Amino acid sequence: MVRAIVVAVEPRFLPEYSDMLRDEYVFAYHITIENRGDQTVTLKKRYWRITDALGRVEEVKGEGVVGETPTLAPNDEFDYTSSARLHTPWGEMVGHYEFETITGERFTVAIPQFSLKADVTLQ
Repeated sequence: MVRAIVVAVEPRFLPEYSDMLRDEYVFAYHITIENRGDQTVTLKKRYWRITDALGRVEEVKGEGVVGETPTLAPNDEFDYTSSARLHTPWGEMVGHYEFETITGERFTVAIPQFSLKADVTLQ
């Protein structure tokens, strides 16, 4: 039994949804989850720790991702895009997913830490 879940993250700043005058910065992050193992697994839960530039922490926990609990057979992948809002122009996110095998065994997979950085230039 080989468990090899690979998580890749691509964050980006969304200036069109941000209001810098009110210190509201919106970021999208695109996640790709690949099952390179030899077992079918289902993503059951997610956990995020979002930290802004002032060290304020928000924790997000819940079932699945974007309203889904995707099942990935070996060599399958699932991707989605979600967003986060900060009150500083930069911060970071880190977390983990909880998966379940078809035999009911649960395990966690780390989501690599990534930075959220607003590209703000004063005109």
